[in-house]
Amino acid sequence: MIGILGGMGTQAGLDFCNKLAVLNRGKIDQEYPLFLLYNKSNIPGRPESIGSQTKSLSNKSTNKKSEAKYNRVLKSLLKGCKLLEKNKCKFIVIPCNTAHYWFDDLQKKIKIPIINMPHEVFKYTKKNCKKKSKVGLLATEGTLITGVYKKYFAKEYNLISPPETIQKNSVNKAIKFVKMGNVKAAEKAIKPAINFLTNIKCKKIILGCTELPIAIFAFKSFKNIKSSKTFLDPNLILAQSAMTKHK
Repeated sequence: MIGILGGMGTQAGLDFCNKLAVLNRGKIDQEYPLFLLYNKSNIPGRPESIGSQTKSLSNKSTNKKSEAKYNRVLKSLLKGCKLLEKNKCKFIVIPCNTAHYWFDDLQKKIKIPIINMPHEVFKYTKKNCKKKSKVGLLATEGTLITGVYKKYFAKEYNLISPPETIQKNSVNKAIKFVKMGNVKAAEKAIKPAINFLTNIKCKKIILGCTELPIAIFAFKSFKNIKSSKTFLDPNLILAQSAMTKHK
């Protein structure tokens, strides 16, 4: 059984479950994968905790407060993973890119494997994109600051994110709109960021926040998502990896 730690945000977790189902479309009920979704929506804000954690590296007076925020998120994530482990899940997936900042600490405390989403995206990119290519990354500021993608991509690809103004006025707004349920506004908001990355000739664009595929593909078919030559959807790649491991 696949354990899914969701709630970051709720629509992103449901989007992952939907992709698991659609990947098996056409099968009878009994051939669909067994999975348990824990929609743990009360996990403290990941980007906010990460922001204070990294800023305090040069400020000893705030270091204890920052560490406390980091540990509060870790404790909540761990509680979710433990519940899935207790319920006999074979492995765990976390459909939230930013949460992978806590990946190493979580995996140390969990007996069953956790599939690393950014690493799966990297492996997929290696099969579908030449080395040293420009690869765009659209993500939360927390994901960018902590380098959860950079640590895999930096040596083999030129990983590029939009400048600060576009990040704040396009990417951050699109993510916020999806969390609010306003997908049409999100679709409009993300366009300047996409245009920036395509104009500088990025071969692929990683949708490195699980809200972003919802913004970009909400009014398109699943076939469009799978066949996209530009966008890399971490939720879809993670779902494909989960299905391979589930067999």
